[in-house]
Amino acid sequence: MGDHKEQPLRVGAAVRRRRRALELTLAVVAERSGLSVPFLSQVENDRARPSRSSLEKVADALRTTAVELLAAADPACSVDVVRAEEAEPVPQPQVRSLVRGHHQMHASEFTGDHDAGREFQHRNDQLMYVADGAVEIEAEGRAYRLGRGDTLYLTGGVRHRWRATVPETRVLVVAVAEHIEAVQDRHR
Repeated sequence: MGDHKEQPLRVGAAVRRRRRALELTLAVVAERSGLSVPFLSQVENDRARPSRSSLEKVADALRTTAVELLAAADPACSVDVVRAEEAEPVPQPQVRSLVRGHHQMHASEFTGDHDAGREFQHRNDQLMYVADGAVEIEAEGRAYRLGRGDTLYLTGGVRHRWRATVPETRVLVVAVAEHIEAVQDRHR
């Protein structure tokens, strides 16, 4: 069928593509991330699998997110199904990419609590949809409380942070992928 079988994600090529697109050396990424050049080389060559924490450090150094790198890890396909049962039980917060591969759109599901101290700024526009529970989002100096079924649209470049205010909250985030240069048509 169109389903991917259980295969470990290989993020090396996605890390390398992103690093090269930014015209950075491994040494610069190592300095920004606090990780060693040999380790980063092993990651890029899929000889080492970074922990979640290490992947987030690499993503920050590459001005993207770990979720975006994971989404770009699998080869693109024209039709792909991401099954809900592929997700593990939720003893702790998790992020699940809803679109695999290197596409123009990115979608992720955040389940559980979220690191409210971490600030995000995405280059392109995004939409946040609360599927279950409730969240509080801080953007441009204002706090927004969203409940089940509510959405929040953020223009690219807006710094924001958010946190779940109810246990087992699920938030869907849909965005134009970071590797796409979105058209800046702001004439209103």
